[in-house]
Amino acid sequence: MKHARPITPDMIASFKASYDADQSARVLTAAACHNPLSKLALDPMAAAKLENTFSIEVKTRGITMQKKSGRCWLFASMNVMREIVAEKCNLEKFELSGNWLGFWDKLEKMNFFLESVLDCADLPVADRTLDWVLNGINDGGQWDMMVSIVKKYGIVPASVMPETAQSCNTQELMRLLNTKLRRDAVELRALAAAGGDTAARKDEMLAELFRALCICFGRPVDRFDFSYTDRDGAYHVDRNLTPKAFYDKYIGLALDEYVSLIHAPTGDKPYGRTYTVKYLGNVVEGTVRHFNLPMADMKQAVIAQLKAGEPVWFGSDCGKFGSREDGIWDPQCFLYGETLGGLDLSMSKADRLDYRDSAMNHAMVLCGVNLDENGKPDRWKIENSWGDEVGRKGYFVASDAWFDEFVYQAVVNRRFLSEEQKKALDTDPIELAPWDPMGSLA
Repeated sequence: MKHARPITPDMIASFKASYDADQSARVLTAAACHNPLSKLALDPMAAAKLENTFSIEVKTRGITMQKKSGRCWLFASMNVMREIVAEKCNLEKFELSGNWLGFWDKLEKMNFFLESVLDCADLPVADRTLDWVLNGINDGGQWDMMVSIVKKYGIVPASVMPETAQSCNTQELMRLLNTKLRRDAVELRALAAAGGDTAARKDEMLAELFRALCICFGRPVDRFDFSYTDRDGAYHVDRNLTPKAFYDKYIGLALDEYVSLIHAPTGDKPYGRTYTVKYLGNVVEGTVRHFNLPMADMKQAVIAQLKAGEPVWFGSDCGKFGSREDGIWDPQCFLYGETLGGLDLSMSKADRLDYRDSAMNHAMVLCGVNLDENGKPDRWKIENSWGDEVGRKGYFVASDAWFDEFVYQAVVNRRFLSEEQKKALDTDPIELAPWDPMGSLA
């Protein structure tokens, strides 16, 4: 930075004088010393407008809890699928196993990581792509990654593979697994450079990692009995099921018919095109594919699916303009700029994406929407996976303004798309760089 200007004593003196002359800033200082900014900035009268009533609502069966793990995308997926099981079996409550999906996701991600390392074997250590790969693995994911896991391994009830201390508190294990993966990356790159048998050695590494996962999460079952008592008190048992047979019999969603819609209004992503992201995925034979649409078109498809009685998996930036305690997301409810002395925090959605201020980081389920007198949405009901002690007994309400700005992805059945959209959907996807914001994980 040849021409960088330093902060000078004169500048500091001017800053101090300006602050000292601002009585409102001193009042805000007193308030900020004793309150979180989210509480200080919350406008309670604006929050009161987010009523907990909806003109279109899909019944859901209670709140789940991902605990201290980043498996929101899996819990949101299971919250969609469990409703089908509960309806078929006449159950008041039912949960699928997040531990089961988490186990196979991590094993597949570790294989994906090692295969990506081998794919980058000729790149120098300082290369940006290799550096991205070496970030390692985490709990997060995308809808299409869940689809790949379920199609390959099936799914089981929560009672068949319950949570463990490690499955619901993954930070320490993930740190250790990533150390092991990077250590293996060193060895595989050296072996590849020497012309050695990288495939055989990689399989040995995966066997070690599989054992570690079994120790922490338990060994996945091969077959199990599904027993339950329905709401009428009748007992049922279905014996000797495989996880894939359970999915086919009790859930049976045609997963390939569901489409990941995104809203990315950036200049590099024209609407009406499909996209994929390099080195994004878990199952190497799977794909992650997005279809970029204007927000109005995305909402139209989402509302159509809700009207049909189906909840909607969606991804958003949950860190913006929200309150866990009050169960709301709404930019008009939080006066952050005013609270911080008049800072201008406004940015367009495209600029937030391009300049790394926002991206999808959390997946939940849309289970309701309120349409105003003109048939336009003004608020949305959300089923979260943070337990029932936050929000409105675990549910949240988001304003339509928040939906516009901070919802990036929604998954709908392709039957809710127009014929023109279906044709565009079937085109070859454009591959985005690994670090593209649309490759972020929920």
